Formats: sequence, C-alpha cells, structure tokens
Amino acid sequence: MDPNTPYKEQELVEGLLQKKRSAAEILYDRYGKSLYGIILNIVREEEIAEDLLQEALMKIWGSIQTYDRNKGTLFTWMLNISRNLAIDKVRSKNFRNDHQNRPLESAVHSIDLQRTNLPFTESIGLKELVSTLRTEHQEVINLVYFQGYTQAEAAKELDIPLGTAKTHLRNGILSLRKLFNVDHRK
Repeated sequence: MDPNTPYKEQELVEGLLQKKRSAAEILYDRYGKSLYGIILNIVREEEIAEDLLQEALMKIWGSIQTYDRNKGTLFTWMLNISRNLAIDKVRSKNFRNDHQNRPLESAVHSIDLQRTNLPFTESIGLKELVSTLRTEHQEVINLVYFQGYTQAEAAKELDIPLGTAKTHLRNGILSLRKLFNVDHRK
C-alpha cells in the first residue's frame, strides 16, 4: 500500500489484516485527528488524549480481525473503540483522584488549552451538523458522543426513560447519516 495513493476502505482493512506498516500509516493519517478529537472531548486533557489515541490505534491494529463491515463502517468501529477507552479512563479511580487533587493553576491551564485548540469534531463541522437536528436528538447525541455519558447516564440527566434516550440517539444518528448521504453498509 502506497500512503500517497487513494485507497478504498476494504483495501485498508486488508492491509491492516496483513499487518502492513503502510496501512497503519494510512490509518493514522486518515483517522488520527478525528479519533483524537473524540477522545479529547471526553478526557479534556491533551496529554491524556494523545496517550489514549496511541492506545486506541494499538487496539485497532491488534483486533482488526474482529471488524465486521456488515455492522458499520471502519470509522464507526474505530470511533467506538476510542470512545470506550476514553470513557473507561474518565471513570477510572486513578483519573478521578488525580483530578480531585490537581492544583487549580493546572486546571486553568488545561481549560485555556481547550479553548485555543478546538477539538477536531468542531473543525470538521460535526457539532454544527448536530445542531441542525431536532432538540431531543441533539441533547442525547451531545451527552453521549461529545461528553462521554453512557446512554443510561444521558437518560437520567435528561430525565427520560432509557428506551426513549436510545430512540433519540438512533434517530439522531440516522438523520446525520442522511445529512452525510452515506450508506453505512458500503
């Protein structure tokens, strides 16, 4: 695989399955920034997000054989791996303890970095697209995908039944797919 030539998603998957270094480079070049943006939205710290991105890429590389294109796109599969790693990190006892004991100055610096270095989801216009959805879809998508809530936590936060939250999330994603005009089974 030549990193400088266009390729199809299936070719990338085959390259990853064959453990080709060029496929790993293409994976990073094509998806690294987006995955980093998703992770950063959840953990809110650049250094931790960078570490988690590397961990996610290693997990993707090591478990590519479990990817099933009939269940969704490669990006969706990788996004779920990255998102789950970030959520696990935020929920970990060490992460919570570190953030409770972190000096105020460090916290202010972290907030400043977030303001000056917009997450990649904003730079690709994803949040703007989400803002065009119905309010109930926006709320659930923002909580689950941009703030790292589980579906159950989002339902509790919005004071709606879990089934309703899942329906709003699913309908919102379907609406986004229509906006992107993407068939996820290709």
